[in-house]
Amino acid sequence: MFFAVLLIAMLLLHSCRQAGLNKPGVAGTTAANILGNPAYLAISYGGYRQTSRDVQPTVAELKEDMKLLAAMGIKLLRTYNVYLEETSNLLKAITQLKQENPQFEMYLMLGAWIDCKNAFTDNPDHQNESERNEGEIARAVALAKQYPDIVKIIAVGNEAMVKWAASYYVQPGVILKWVKYLQDLKAKGELPADLWITSSDNFASWGGGDAEYHVEDLNNLIKAVDFISMHTYPMHDTHYNPDFWGVRNNETNLTELEKTEAAMHRAKNYAIAQYQSVVQYMKSLGVNKPVHIGETGWATQSNERYGDNGSRATDEYKSGIYYHLMREWTNQSGLTLFYFEAFDEQWKDAGNPGGSENHFGLFTVQGQAKYAIWDVVDKGVFSGLTRNGNPITKTFNGNKAALMKTVKTPHTDAHIKALQPAH
Repeated sequence: MFFAVLLIAMLLLHSCRQAGLNKPGVAGTTAANILGNPAYLAISYGGYRQTSRDVQPTVAELKEDMKLLAAMGIKLLRTYNVYLEETSNLLKAITQLKQENPQFEMYLMLGAWIDCKNAFTDNPDHQNESERNEGEIARAVALAKQYPDIVKIIAVGNEAMVKWAASYYVQPGVILKWVKYLQDLKAKGELPADLWITSSDNFASWGGGDAEYHVEDLNNLIKAVDFISMHTYPMHDTHYNPDFWGVRNNETNLTELEKTEAAMHRAKNYAIAQYQSVVQYMKSLGVNKPVHIGETGWATQSNERYGDNGSRATDEYKSGIYYHLMREWTNQSGLTLFYFEAFDEQWKDAGNPGGSENHFGLFTVQGQAKYAIWDVVDKGVFSGLTRNGNPITKTFNGNKAALMKTVKTPHTDAHIKALQPAH
């Protein structure tokens, strides 16, 4: 009888342990099984409400945001630096939410900001790195150790290698140095072995563009990271490289709405082509590892070159189409998409409130849901939730006819080519 009871007890214990491994939010949830899993939708996140990052979001404000994102199925966030308080506050906020509700899940791709010596001055030194980088990496390591249940990825640098980041970019060897440093810490057991290391950068920086990026340090970096996190922004290229944009000659008989939708489908295919160019370059090196979308997005407003007086790319309707097309493609393809971004952030172009950089969010600063997620509002998942104390409502008061009055059809091919910058 004793042995029968003991056997039953052991079977029950084994069963509980196995159930625990499959339970949300427990040990066993790693980057390897989060990335590429459509049950763990990802997004780029900044919680800043003001026109300056001198005002850091509070833990209470960050908790408010986390509840909204969790309600829409987001479980993986991307952050950008650890030298400001926002990220450490965010980790505190997530920890508190997990304590309040053991079923709550939210994980981080923790960004460590990397730049060159004399960055953001009149004389950036792109051949040498900033002395601040060492401290940034040290802070990222400390947070990864302190919050191993939340921090699943460290990204070394954000668009830190692409040469159009003229005020701060570094050479690939700098990123390689810090990636190898973090991988060595993993090998020594000083960081979790299942913590994944990457860098998040423009598709060209990962070898998918000009040959000037095809240097040995980049090749070694591709071999050193656990996965590639690449950026693609068709919206920007509606002005800078508009070959895919505009109304084709064989589309002139379409309705205005059909012309717009055709252009947006080409934008998605343009992004896919950039993704494939990175995969192709990686495989040309004999490397085969995951490639995910570290950033893509579509602004809803611009008083600059992407707006009504430019390529006519930015409005909530086009942004919504792009969001759903990209989510559909990446989910079906087993890719993670860190969509840019969750909330509008006014500090990014504080001197120009109508600038596109301020308007990439799925939510406005005050918490209105833009067209891309009107369908989520309709599901009622935001009931009882707020941002800045405001209940979640739709932009345009949910009036699609009013929204559509703001939508401009892309120009014809000939007009678009005339907008293209001279070389």
